[in-house]
Amino acid sequence: MAPVTTAADTMTRREWATEVRRLAEERDAVILAHNYQRPEIQDVAHHTGDSLALSRLAATVDASTIVFCGVHFMAETAKILAPEKTILLPDPDAGCSLADTITAEQVREWKAEHPGAVVVAYVNTTAAVKAETDICCTSSNAADVIRSIPEDREILFLPDQFLGAHVKRVTGRENIHIWMGECHVHAGIDGHTLRRRVESEPDAEVYVHPECGCATSALYLVGSGAVPQERVKVLSTGGMLTAAEKTTAKKVLIATETGMLHQLRNANPNTEFEAVNSRAECHYMKMINADKLLNSLRYGTTEITVDAETSALARRSVERMISIGSPSRGGE
Repeated sequence: MAPVTTAADTMTRREWATEVRRLAEERDAVILAHNYQRPEIQDVAHHTGDSLALSRLAATVDASTIVFCGVHFMAETAKILAPEKTILLPDPDAGCSLADTITAEQVREWKAEHPGAVVVAYVNTTAAVKAETDICCTSSNAADVIRSIPEDREILFLPDQFLGAHVKRVTGRENIHIWMGECHVHAGIDGHTLRRRVESEPDAEVYVHPECGCATSALYLVGSGAVPQERVKVLSTGGMLTAAEKTTAKKVLIATETGMLHQLRNANPNTEFEAVNSRAECHYMKMINADKLLNSLRYGTTEITVDAETSALARRSVERMISIGSPSRGGE
C-alpha cells in the first residue's frame, strides 16, 4: 500500500512554516509549543516553554485563539486561565501518563480519609483534579508551596511520587502523604542509568528533572561525595534553560524528556547537551506533527472546553499558587 501523502509532505519546511504563520495571522492565533514538542513545532511557534508559563502567556496575549502544541491537561489549563479565548489542541488524543494516574473521584476519596488535610497538586493534572485541589504547584515552586502551609496541617501531595519525595526531602516535612503516580518517561530515567553516565563523563554537569526516577540517586551521588555538588542540579525545564544559558561546561547530561535538548542547544551552542537516557521520549508529546498543526489552523481542530464550575474551582487553586510566587521560567 502506498503511503498517505499529507499537505505538509508536499511542502518544503520553509514553505510549511510560512503557511503556518500565515494561517495563524489569518485566524488571529498564537501558537504555543511545549519544550518537549518536535523541533519543527518548537521552531514555528510564537512562544516555547513549560506548560504553566505557556498557559499564563495564553491569558495575556492579544490573540483570540491559542493553538496549544502540548498535551490535553496543558490546553485545559490555558482555557482555565483564559476562558474567553478559543483554545485549540491539534491532536485531542495527546494525553499524559502522569495526569492519568489520578481522577477527581480518587482525590475526593483520599480527602475523605484525611479530613482537614491540604491538597497540593502538581500542575500536570486534569482540570477536574485541579478543581478538587486547594493549591497547585510547579516543580520549581513546590517546596515554597509546601512551606506556605502551616506545619501542623497534613498535606496530600499528588500525583507525582518522585516530585513528592523530592519536596518532602528538601522541606523536611514529615506529614506529607504522597500519591504513587509517575510519568512513565521520567520514571524510566533511573538511578542506575544516571550513575553509569556520570561515571563515563566525569567532567560533565548534570541537570535532573525532579520527576525523574533518578532524582534521589542524583542527590545521593552528591551526598556521598561521588560527584561534586556544583556538578549536579535538580531543575525544572525552565530552570534547565536558565542554567544552560549560563554554563561554561563542555558537556551537560540532561535527565528529562529528550525534546528539551532542542531548546538547550539553541540557548548555548558552545556546550554539548546529551540525554542521560536517549530513549526518554514521550509518545504523547510527539503526536502533534507538521500536518496536524496545519490542519488545526485551517479547520479549527480541536477546541478544548472546560465547564464553568470546574474552571472556576480549578482557577482558584492555580491562582493561589501564583500568589505565592512562580518564577517566569518555573513550570514543570
